[in-house]
Amino acid sequence: MTTPLAETVSPLVDSPRAWLTVIATFFSSFVTLGIAYSFGAFFTSMAEEFGSTRSATAIIFAVTTFSFFWLSIVTGRAADRFGPRPVLLVGAASLFAGLMATSRVQSLGVGYVTYGAGVGLAAACGYIPMIATVGGWFREKRAAAVGLAVAGIGAGTMVTSPLSASLIDRYGWRDTYVILAVVGTAVLLLCTCLIDRPPGQTGPQPARFGAAIASPVFRRLHLSAFSSGLALFVPFVFVGQYAKERGVDSVAAAVLVGALGGASILARVGFGGLVRRLGSMPLYRLSFALLSVSFLLWLAAGNSYGMLLAFVVVLGVGYGGFVALSTIVIAERMGVVGLGSLLGLFYTAQGLGGLIGPPTAGWIIDRTDSYRVVILLCCALEALALALLTGLPSPEPDRP
Repeated sequence: MTTPLAETVSPLVDSPRAWLTVIATFFSSFVTLGIAYSFGAFFTSMAEEFGSTRSATAIIFAVTTFSFFWLSIVTGRAADRFGPRPVLLVGAASLFAGLMATSRVQSLGVGYVTYGAGVGLAAACGYIPMIATVGGWFREKRAAAVGLAVAGIGAGTMVTSPLSASLIDRYGWRDTYVILAVVGTAVLLLCTCLIDRPPGQTGPQPARFGAAIASPVFRRLHLSAFSSGLALFVPFVFVGQYAKERGVDSVAAAVLVGALGGASILARVGFGGLVRRLGSMPLYRLSFALLSVSFLLWLAAGNSYGMLLAFVVVLGVGYGGFVALSTIVIAERMGVVGLGSLLGLFYTAQGLGGLIGPPTAGWIIDRTDSYRVVILLCCALEALALALLTGLPSPEPDRP
């Protein structure tokens, strides 16, 4: 069946120039999501200064996650219309303003806006629109390129979380935000020099929201991602606190989130390389299976730091696989035309899950004084996400 939308094939596709886009996306993801996902290192310091509960403090991360994923609808569409470079410039300005303002807040409620909206918008500019751009620069090597590009999230988490904990011990949480603002913004400005529209896409790309909503494949993928998102972001906020409550020092506790990021790097690169041999959907399902199993390891960990490390490593592999493969799964089933709008809409599921999951987990922990119920719920939610992928309809044959 023919369609008025078609992928533009250019000699620049899969070329050395295309790999510069991968480098830019790697570092934009490294900075924006590395900072966002390092919030657990700041959790205790901010909660103590403002005298807030676990649930109230977790709202900062929840708002950030929600802003990141839901604003990606706008930033993904903006990248389709105006190109990725101006979008990334907005992200750099938002990161600087958000972190500098957060370093001066005198109440947790103001931090919801300065950090949640500022860092959330920066992440919305620095990840999904850039990944969509990478998808348009590659054809034969798309899986490997996307895998390497999204590995920036894992590398950023691996480095920024323990680094932030060390800086907080030395300078305090406020000055640490200032340091991250200056360094992170400088890196994003450098990335704008490397990123550009995919070849053949010289004008605005069409929005694909209607096609996505009408697709039963997309709707099932979206619901699965929502179920997973309710559980996925809970460890980013609470595994460090869990470890500290069992006598682990602050830097070693932050290393757990760093190890999660490190494990996700291997999955993002490794799963991308396995797509040609095993297929994207079987690997995508495997990612959700690993996410569900990982929470059983947390349940069994008790006071064992080694078991906690095993938990975050398995979780990181599952999470990395999800991130690396979701772009491939969407592109294979919906095409790369207007991919920014498609991915922006898809990741609203994770944003809503991230908004609800961590504060709800904090509320349960505050009232039960135990993590057990939360861990079991997270395991069940990831199992549900996997079940929703069973019997998934085949890709539409008339995708652009």
